[in-house]
Formats: sequence, C-alpha cells, structure tokens
Amino acid sequence: MSHEQLRLGFDGFELKAEANVPDTAPRPWDLDTKLSVVGKDHPRIDGVDKVTGRARYSYDVRFPNLAYAGILGAPHARARIKGIDTQAAEKLPGVLHVQVLADQVFYAGQPVVGIAAASEEQLDDALAAVKVDFEVLPHVVDVDSARQPNAPQAVPHRGKGNVIQRGRDKQGNAKQVAQAHASADVKLEREYRTQVQTHSCLETHGSVCHWEGDALTCYASTQATFAFQNTLAQALEIKPAKVTVITEHMGGGFGSKFGADAWDVYCARAAKAIGRPCRLMLSRKAEHLIAGNRPDSIQRCTFSASKDGKLLGAEVHTWGTGGVAPNASVTNPAVYAFKATHSDQHHVLTNAGAGRAFRAPSHPQGFFALEGMLDELAAELGMDPLELRRKNDPHPVRQKQYEIGAEAIGWDRRKADGANPGPLKRGLGVAAARWKHNGRPGCSVRCRIGKDGSVFVASGAQDIGTGTRTVLALMVAEELGLKPSEIEVRIGHTTDPYGHGSGGSVTAPSIGPVARQAAYEAKTQLLRAVAERLEQKPEALELKGGQLIGGDKPLSFAKACALLPVDAVEATGVGTRELFSMPRFAPEVAGVQFAEVEVDVETGLVRVLKVVAVQDCGLVADPLLARSQINGAVIQGVSYALFEQRHLDPKTGAMLNPNLLDYKIVGALDVPEIVSIPFTVANGISTTSMSSLGEPPAVPTAGAIGNAVANAIGARVRSLPITPDKVLAALGEV
Repeated sequence: MSHEQLRLGFDGFELKAEANVPDTAPRPWDLDTKLSVVGKDHPRIDGVDKVTGRARYSYDVRFPNLAYAGILGAPHARARIKGIDTQAAEKLPGVLHVQVLADQVFYAGQPVVGIAAASEEQLDDALAAVKVDFEVLPHVVDVDSARQPNAPQAVPHRGKGNVIQRGRDKQGNAKQVAQAHASADVKLEREYRTQVQTHSCLETHGSVCHWEGDALTCYASTQATFAFQNTLAQALEIKPAKVTVITEHMGGGFGSKFGADAWDVYCARAAKAIGRPCRLMLSRKAEHLIAGNRPDSIQRCTFSASKDGKLLGAEVHTWGTGGVAPNASVTNPAVYAFKATHSDQHHVLTNAGAGRAFRAPSHPQGFFALEGMLDELAAELGMDPLELRRKNDPHPVRQKQYEIGAEAIGWDRRKADGANPGPLKRGLGVAAARWKHNGRPGCSVRCRIGKDGSVFVASGAQDIGTGTRTVLALMVAEELGLKPSEIEVRIGHTTDPYGHGSGGSVTAPSIGPVARQAAYEAKTQLLRAVAERLEQKPEALELKGGQLIGGDKPLSFAKACALLPVDAVEATGVGTRELFSMPRFAPEVAGVQFAEVEVDVETGLVRVLKVVAVQDCGLVADPLLARSQINGAVIQGVSYALFEQRHLDPKTGAMLNPNLLDYKIVGALDVPEIVSIPFTVANGISTTSMSSLGEPPAVPTAGAIGNAVANAIGARVRSLPITPDKVLAALGEV
C-alpha cells in the first residue's frame, strides 16, 4: 500500500485526507489532478447508432423461423380459475405451444395462459380462442378501501388484513418528537398524497430466446444481465453457465427490469419445446398492468419549528400500496437537521400489479410532502423558504448549490404567495435532492491493447440509457492518453466480466474505477514491454496525447504498440474492496432544484416554465452526459408532478387508461426550459471520485413544482398530480 495525500471537496470548501492505495492501483483523482479527457464534453460513442437505427434492441432481434409468444392476462382483479379450455386455440393454424400459467388471480392482467405461434396474427387469434371459467371474488384496489376493517383480503397468503408493517418501518423516537413539538413556536399538521405512476418504458418488457442444444441465448430487455441470467436459469432448473444473456441496447427500465419475469420463463420454455427461436414482448396494456409501478402514498405529517426558523420535530405516518407486494416505503423526513424525527410506515396490499423500484425509490413521493411542509412552515414563520432550508441543511455541497441555483432562477424575483396580478400567475419553488454514494466493489472490466494499436474494453454490465459505453471509453482513454473514439467498447454480454445491474445509480461509479484499473494494468504491461525494446526504464515512459513520451523521441501510440513482442496485452481490472475504500468528502450525493411555473387561475392549468437543477455526482466524467441524465430526470419529474396517474376501476379492478393516449405523459410542448448544472465534487470513495447521478435529480422536481404552484396562487395543492381541478379546488378554499 502507498499513502497518498488527497484534496477533496470543491473550490471554496476543501479537506485533506490520506488514502491507502494498493500498489497495483493508480493514484486517486482529486482536486489536484489534471485530466485531459475526463471532465470534458464528449458525445455518446453509440449516439449515431441510436439515431440512425443501427442500434439493435431486444425488440429488433429476428431469427429465421422465429416464433411469437404472448400471454393471456386475467380480466379480473381477484378470481379463482375453475377451468381453462385451450383446445380451440391449440387447433388453430400456426399454434405451436400452449401452457397454463396460473390457477388463481390476484390482479388484473396477471398471466393466465402462454401461447406461441408461427406469426403474430396467429398468436392473436389463439389468445382470443382461449376460454377461461373465472369465479370472480371480492377485491380492493385502493389504499383507503383496503384499510377498512371489513375490506376484502387482497392476498390471503400474506396473512390477516391488508396492512403490513415490519420492524424497519418504524424509525426515530416518537417521545423525543413529542418533546420537540411541545417546545415549538409553530406546529403544522398536514396530509399529502402521491399517486401510482407506471414506468411506461418505451421498449416493453420481454425477450427473444434461442436454444442450441442445452445452451440458451436470451436477448433480454433488462437492466441486469447477470441477475436475469441467474433468475432465468433458476426457473428453468439449469446452470447459469448454460444461459447467455445479451442486452446491447435497452429502451428504458427506470428500475422495473431486473430479473427474469414469468413471461421470459415461458418464452424460454416455449422455445425449447418447439425447437425454434421464440420472441415475447409485452403489449402496451400489459406493460401498464403487470410490469411495475411507483407505489402511491398518504403522508400525514406533523412538523414543528422555533420562531427563529430552527426545525424541531418531524413526525410522519404513511400508508401506500405496491399492489400485491408490500413495498410502499417513503423517504420522509430527510435532508434537514430536525432535532427529533419519527416515521411510522405501512404497506397496504391491494389487487393490483406489484410495485417495483422506480428511479430513486421512495424519494420523489417523500420529498413532495417533505418540501411542501418546509414551505408551509416558512410561510407560517414569515421566512423566505430558501432561508429556512439554508438554516437547517448541514450539507456543504447543497449550501453552495442553493446559491448557484437561486442566481440562475432569479430567486430575488419571488413575490409573496399569490401576489401576482391577473389570471396568469407566476411562482417560484425550491426543493433539495439526496442519494447514496452507490459505487461498490464486485465488478470486473477487461482491457486489451493490441499490437496493431487497437484498444478493446468489455464489461457484462448493461447500459440503461445513461451512456455506459462512453463512460468506459473515457476512463480507458484518460489512462492511455487517447481519444474516447479510439476505444472499442462492448457491453451487455454475460460472457464478458461481471457488472452490477444498472439500478440505484450504481453502474458508472462502480465500473468506472474498475475500467481505469484495467487500463492502468494493461498500460503497465505495455510500458514494460516497450521499455525493454527501447532500453529504457518503464517509469520514465508515459502515454499522453496519443504518443509515448519519455524515450529518446516521441512515438505514436500505434508505433509503441507495434513494439509488443506478443499480439496483445490484456488485463482484467477487479473492483476490490480496497479500490472503493478511499476517504469520502460527504456522506451522500447532494442536489438542489428550482422551478418557475405559470398558473391560469381561471382554468387551473399549470405550465412549468423553467427548472434549474444543480446536481452533484462526484467528479463529473462527462458534463454532456451528466446534463443529459439531469434533463431526463427533470422531464420525468414534471410528468410525475402534473400528468401521470394510474386509474383503476374500483368495481372491476381494471385499469381505465392502459395506453399512452389516456395515461398522460409529459409531451414536447410541456417540457420547460431546463438549466442543468453538473456540480463537480472530489468525493473520494474510489480512484475516480465518481458517484451516483441517475437517481438524485429525479427526487426534488415534483416538490419544487408544488411549492412554485403554491407561491403562484397563494393556495396549496397537496396531492399529485397537480391537475386543473385540484388547482381550482384549492383556490376555492382560500
């Protein structure tokens, strides 16, 4: 181990720390590091492939003699299946395989029968020909109904009643909160609600399966190639080594696409049974019903403060539904330094598809209520909402971000709530973001430098759409003194080194340091071999600007590689614990967003005019990529705040808007001006000082918009989405 002195933090707020660096690892990047490639704008290296259509998604995979599979979903929210008649379907031309998948139904859309056919038209005919005798049972599809004492049991095998609470669902100290409230000058009790939001992935869930003997290749639309490999192998009762998963490009996941689902397992079994490749991609309706959602929430909040703006107590009681899965957690309180906190969370089972992780799980719904409560406290105290936050936010990065964002949005223009004249009223709002430093050990990346000067990098990790190929190329290019365009990158094959699933903002901060490590080790081999040929010491040589320097005269990278005595040198970087044990500057990633809205008080229509997002992600590897991620998160946040909501019919349990016409998503004309400001922080943590980015900018958008609406109209809408009817109702209560 070597001991390196590091300068961490950001300009104006720094700390010094000593890092223990493995002898085989490069020096960690910090504030003193001068980088040539990293930190500059670089377009995605696969950008042209995507815009020209060359990029091949799972949906695009075609084989000769390809079969098409689909599932028949239940039309009822709760039912017992008394009988299934598939004979008519099996006799239809082109039908190749039929399998019954369920004997009970717990939510509308649940897979009941799987069918494979020679064409999509024949598949549709076969699905329509299946006859199922359902005994329809009582059901419940919303939190308020499911919590009633006489409510139908949504999922009987989960135990008695529909409300589940585990030990970890109670946090903090209720007694201390009560004491804090008792000493407060201001105490507010409010109820906030957020809706169920579906992921609405543009490429629906599914896969294409192809067997060769007892070996299966699956082209899967997944965020986690290795998790998909393992879960599919387990379901098929074969060894994972017999399953190869390939996901080179994937059209959206947002947390909903990890392990293999029931339809993927059916597709693989059907392909095996019929002896030909098989494709099963969900319909848009099924995607809405069964492929995941962000759970809703009811949050009953009691917050208190002293008259000088010191936050004292925060008590939050929550109820939410993840459908048939008990996963409706909410992050509230958070961020701010309350004297005492207590949260009491409940998961309510209903007859709806299971919730799944959704970009910053539990945070957007929690922060909508948290940030609304902060603004309501500020109004009660007669304080500027930004001042209240700065007074109670201990994170040094956010303190600087508040300053940057306030200037960019023009916070000094903010008027008193509802003070703008006329029917079109403008308002400003602010909210904070947080996320974990999710870079972690365990990944591997392979780097090969060829005698011909080629550089090849491979990782089995998948790109959820955030630019993983480009990140890998940047790390390797920086270490080898090359341009990112000179690096060939392959990702998404489980035959390559292991990579974590693309979720939780794990990918870049986990594989980035490992890619750098692989390039460093391969470079070390190259320099040793070349030094011997040049009769130089390896430590005297350096790769910089596409050249080998330090010898008698500079050599191009290609000519240096030509001196190799072998066809190639290769190294596999391994994400050891030591590589991720560097000192860290702050305990979590920080961000701040400001929103400006315009509200028509005659119609209730809300337009988001501008969002300023200042976001920390550690060392910003590629500002262009970072701005792209922030932009996407803000757009998704606007959609959550104003438009999206799953509507289930309480009488039938059916989803009333299972398409992209009635399920409203933000459109091009609804997208505001977005000012994305990546905020570089030498966070430490690993040898690249990178941290998480995909999740945190999705956290505060709805909260900032909600606060801006309240500032504009002088009335508060405490439930999402903020639709015209809710705005008018709030105005009517003023």
